[in-house]
Amino acid sequence: RQSRFKGNATGGPGPDVDLSAFLDRRDPENMVDEAEPFADRAGGWLDLMAQAADLHPITRACMGFHLWSLAGLGQQSNRMEAAVTASRIAAHEGEGAIFAPLAMGGAGALRAGGPPAERLARGLEKMETACLTAMRHLDDIETWSALAEAEMTPLSGKTPPALRGVLTEWPLVSAPMAEALTGASRAAVQRNLAWMEARDLVRELTGQGRFRMWRATN
Repeated sequence: RQSRFKGNATGGPGPDVDLSAFLDRRDPENMVDEAEPFADRAGGWLDLMAQAADLHPITRACMGFHLWSLAGLGQQSNRMEAAVTASRIAAHEGEGAIFAPLAMGGAGALRAGGPPAERLARGLEKMETACLTAMRHLDDIETWSALAEAEMTPLSGKTPPALRGVLTEWPLVSAPMAEALTGASRAAVQRNLAWMEARDLVRELTGQGRFRMWRATN
């Protein structure tokens, strides 16, 4: 989940504060004279969003997403930045998640067709679906964590609980990633992953000998 978007899990500047910084987008130095600077296009989008400051964040997120291409911020076929920005806006007043789980509701929320009222209704419906899906996932992870803790009781050292925490927080984990996040050695990480896999606590997804990824079997 590491990305180039600056408004990440550290709670960096949101899109409504500094869209250029949030997206890490700057105009090229050799930009042609007739091209409109990104800062101007972003400013137009921000001005429109400021007019909707009294609306609920989820409503503002839907609005911002559908204004994206109209403001000249991206092509119709490339909506990744618009979707990530909308996810951040929707969670703006939340005390937990930095991004709303928009993608977990399916692609319907990101369809551009239909009148504004229909787009908003579709966006709200898919956002509700996404939140319910995320809550079920968190419940499953909590259940898995308790089961894994009980199963791993015989193991000693700091690596088992640290690795369990990493697998709870991240959907996919590689050995180098687990090594960096736990501070354990590569050998200790791989040994514990193998132990957990043998007990069906984790599953390796790639089926390869290199660049392997594990996930909790929740």
